[in-house]
Amino acid sequence: MHRHLTTLIGTGLASAAAGYACFAIFALVRGAARASAAALRIRTDAGCRRPVSILKPLCGDEPGLYGNLRSFCTQSYPVFQVLFGVRDPRDAAVPVVRRLQAEFPEVDIQLVIDPRVHGTNLKVSNLLNILPEARYDWLVLADSDIGVSSDYLGLVTRHLSDPDVGVVTCLYRSVPRSGLWSRLGAMFIDDWFAPSVRVSHALGSTRFAFGATIALRRQTLQAAGGFEALSDLLADDFWLGEFTRRMGMRTVLSNVVVTTDVTEGSLSALWEHELRWLRTIRSSEPVGFAFSFVTFTIPMLAVGLMLARTEVCATIAAIGAVARIVLHYLQRQRRIGRPVMLLAVRETLLLAEWAAAHVGSRVRWRDQVLDASVGRTATAAVLHASAGTSPSRSLATLNPAMPLARLPR
Repeated sequence: MHRHLTTLIGTGLASAAAGYACFAIFALVRGAARASAAALRIRTDAGCRRPVSILKPLCGDEPGLYGNLRSFCTQSYPVFQVLFGVRDPRDAAVPVVRRLQAEFPEVDIQLVIDPRVHGTNLKVSNLLNILPEARYDWLVLADSDIGVSSDYLGLVTRHLSDPDVGVVTCLYRSVPRSGLWSRLGAMFIDDWFAPSVRVSHALGSTRFAFGATIALRRQTLQAAGGFEALSDLLADDFWLGEFTRRMGMRTVLSNVVVTTDVTEGSLSALWEHELRWLRTIRSSEPVGFAFSFVTFTIPMLAVGLMLARTEVCATIAAIGAVARIVLHYLQRQRRIGRPVMLLAVRETLLLAEWAAAHVGSRVRWRDQVLDASVGRTATAAVLHASAGTSPSRSLATLNPAMPLARLPR
């Protein structure tokens, strides 16, 4: 009886892991086909191109900063403004902005230096200081490590003409900057995060918003509580989207895929960064996070085979392994950039991080140590203040069935 149960569990585990990998391939192929069709429509229809203010909070220098910031200054868009913000006039990002101002005198580039702090989230404080300088009512927010193509601005803002749209957000692919650890960090994004977004989206979920890009109208931001409502929240990008969804507005996943730099140079730096992501997910949706182990395909197939040493399980595991490799290459548009053997290392490390994320809630974000569980409490208070209901009811109405893809940037 015990052996039969063990075999059943092992077969079920392998089936779940293989099924996820196969469905992720379907979601990726479907998303790519829709993106190609949409790109043809977008490029033949300029739409309503209103002036746009781009808000870029900065903190220090980092590999690739100049190139990433420069990509926002070379947009083929009629009228736009680029606002960079720092807290300290001695910030290492200041010379980079000054260089861009000298290089592009025809572009409206402004640097906002403001030391004021609003709440515990310093990025949101930076945005609060930048916003008064924004000339236009269409806003685009993007993190400092994001790089974009010259048609980016026109593509992500075209959806803002629809009054039912709350925020527009983008997926991103990785650009590893140095060594093995940054390559493994890049695989976290390309081999786990991006497919999980595709799966969630294919299943009908739009409960996400990523710091890689958030485009919205100023009036939408104000109606959602403004940046003030996010000043004590860790996953500010997600909650900005969530507050607009609570207003009955749609979140659009743009067909644009931007790039993000991965700069971790050591195992400890990689572990700390990814543990922050995973603990934040767990604090927002503990049940979904608890079952996310099925997305770690290779370790779960191995465990399934150890529990169920049958031909059926071996066949399922073989299908799952092939699907995982196919997904690895499809995600890179058939470019062979990282040895496939690293997949087993990457997913085993991710499984260890997932296990560690179940213990404790403290995370390090730049120079701050924060409690990921505080975000949920603070969110309840915000909703209580805005909705006039009890914090417990406000949290319940969030229906926090967070998809596996929701990662704070």
